[in-house]
Formats: sequence, C-alpha cells, structure tokens
Amino acid sequence: MVDRKTYIEKMKAKMDEWDADMDKLQAKSESAQADMKQQYQEQMARLREQQEEAREMLANMTNASEAAWEDMRKGMESAWDATSKAFMDAFSRFK
Repeated sequence: MVDRKTYIEKMKAKMDEWDADMDKLQAKSESAQADMKQQYQEQMARLREQQEEAREMLANMTNASEAAWEDMRKGMESAWDATSKAFMDAFSRFK
C-alpha cells in the first residue's frame, strides 16, 4: 500500500514540474506567429483546467478518510495519466 504522505509529496513535486512546463509553453507562445499563438493559448487554457482539477483532487486526498484514500488515489492516477498525455501532446505540437 502506498504511503499517503509520500504519495501526496510526490504529486506536489510533479505539479511543480507542470508549472515549469507551463512557463516554457507560455514563452513559446509569446514568440509564435499570430495564428499559432491563438492555438497555443487555447491548448494552454485546457492544460491549466486539467492542472487545476488535479490540484483539487490532491487537496481532497489530503483530507480524505483512510477508507476513501485508496479510491481517491486510483482516481488521481487516472487523472494524472490523462493530464500527462495532454502535456506531452502539447509539447510535441509546440516544438
């Protein structure tokens, strides 16, 4: 079984990495041509929404009962996978 505190710290560190990645994407969008800039901004808005949802899930996990913890962890893993894929897709398009 995964230790809750360790897991939450690991997820917080990953979210910090997301913040750094979003800063990189923002910098790329600033130097893009007008038509690409709008696409970048739309994609970044979707990424920020997913990121915020993950942050909310993590906050809920912090306060969850032991009974709910494992189910919430599984939900977080699923959300994390989807958001990570979205980040990788965005980076591949922005290169």
